[in-house]
Amino acid sequence: MATASAALKQKGAGVAFVPTMGALHEGHATLMRRAHESGAAVITSVYVNPTQFGPREDFNQYPRTFDADCALCEQAGVSLVFAPADEEMYPSGFAAVSTWVDELQVAKRLEGERRPGHFRGVCTVVAKLFNIVQPDTAFFGQKDYQQLKVIERMVRDLRYPIEIVPVPTVCEADGLAMSSRNRYLAPVERAKATVLSRALRAASESGETDPLQLEALIKDVVAGVPEVRLDYAEVVDGQTLERISRVRPGDVALIAASLGATRLIDNVIL
Repeated sequence: MATASAALKQKGAGVAFVPTMGALHEGHATLMRRAHESGAAVITSVYVNPTQFGPREDFNQYPRTFDADCALCEQAGVSLVFAPADEEMYPSGFAAVSTWVDELQVAKRLEGERRPGHFRGVCTVVAKLFNIVQPDTAFFGQKDYQQLKVIERMVRDLRYPIEIVPVPTVCEADGLAMSSRNRYLAPVERAKATVLSRALRAASESGETDPLQLEALIKDVVAGVPEVRLDYAEVVDGQTLERISRVRPGDVALIAASLGATRLIDNVIL
């Protein structure tokens, strides 16, 4: 992969990178098309990274659709797909990993509190992928907002010569944010899941600048669908993800909730 990436760079166009865990959908395709439109050669990775899953999470059940993923990549203008084996990414085995990349500020709250070790796994595998692919730019979706901000901080702090390009969330026609985990939802759950985007839209359109009032509004909307189990609804600083006393442009409302066995996240930039 490193050799192939270097060969693409020698052609002068640069390399744009889209890291994924597969089970690709239109949201991923949007990232790839944006990368392709930049004029660079596009490399996409497909790797379900075990170290970012907790012991009670869905690693074994996570959808793996490699042939369909490759077809989508080809249609979206991807030049190369990198699909490493576990032993390539973790040569000593998962139990013997002794070197980690761990961002400690942006990652400490929200998903970081609820999924211990998750962002350590994300940062470590993304750092490995960056070291192998050596891209000029990397494209990340805003749907995983905290992940985006953690990666931006990692790139800044470790001095990676890579531009991180955020891409707005792609939603279904009914407003549900596209996610590989949406396919877990039964039809009745799928219909109820739209309350997440409705709650965020209500907050965004309210004009309210008190974060506590906005959080209460989001919780009230979600409470109208009792099958949805709210994990958190917070309005925070758009860069640090810390609590704020007043909303300013660029701050963000984030939500996490479960339907049945499926956990979903979404956000809106205010």
